Amino acid sequence: MKISKAAKVFLYLMMGFGFSFIYVPLLLVVINSFNTNTSFAWPPTGFTTSWWGKAVVNEGVKDAITRSAVVALFATTIALFLGSLAAAAISRYKFFGRDTISLLFVLPIALPGIVTGIALNNVFTNFLGELTIFTIIVGHATFCIVVVFNNVAARYRRLGANLEEASMDLGANRFTTYRLVTFPLLRSALLAGALLSFALSFDEIIVTTFTAGAGQATLPIWIFQNLFRPNQAPIVNVVAAALILISIIPIYLSQRLTQEKSN
Repeated sequence: MKISKAAKVFLYLMMGFGFSFIYVPLLLVVINSFNTNTSFAWPPTGFTTSWWGKAVVNEGVKDAITRSAVVALFATTIALFLGSLAAAAISRYKFFGRDTISLLFVLPIALPGIVTGIALNNVFTNFLGELTIFTIIVGHATFCIVVVFNNVAARYRRLGANLEEASMDLGANRFTTYRLVTFPLLRSALLAGALLSFALSFDEIIVTTFTAGAGQATLPIWIFQNLFRPNQAPIVNVVAAALILISIIPIYLSQRLTQEKSN
């Protein structure tokens, strides 16, 4: 269908407005990380790289990054194990209540984070007695499982069952079929789900607020706590700018891995 010149101009303007609305604020954060002013004042009064050096040696930043990475790694591992098993069961087998179970797996990511956080906080404080790094990992795993489940289930639907059936018709058992046929075809979906899960867990703040104990702040919590403290704004800007740049990598890789191959 041919599009008129006026329609093309309008679409490009709307696209430019949309991208500007999303990315200009992020660009301002990156620029402010080099601002000599110790507040969020705009325009910058000068430019310096000293804040980046101070952020690198800041103990609070290093502790928060380490804790966020550990939580994201464990939450992603749990999500890969449970999410892939659930996707295999729901995609490959018919049983009573399958649609209901599928809905229950997807529901946590659709619920408001504050609802999930309050529910988990009630369970952890009443039955475990305290909030620890373990409770943060469990809280993050609840929505990371959904990401892996959706990626793997979608891949199962595209693959169908013909290749697996052919493998077993030729004498391979289920384990051999999974190892030599199914897993290689699922590998990119699993990796994409893991990258997205890690990125979501690393940046999560709402559920973390309700599941983190005293002295267990992850990086987003550290940023929120230090955002309006005197002389901390420049370091917060540096950390936020670094997160923006680093987050591009897993999101880009995940997007490439989940793209359909052209015929």
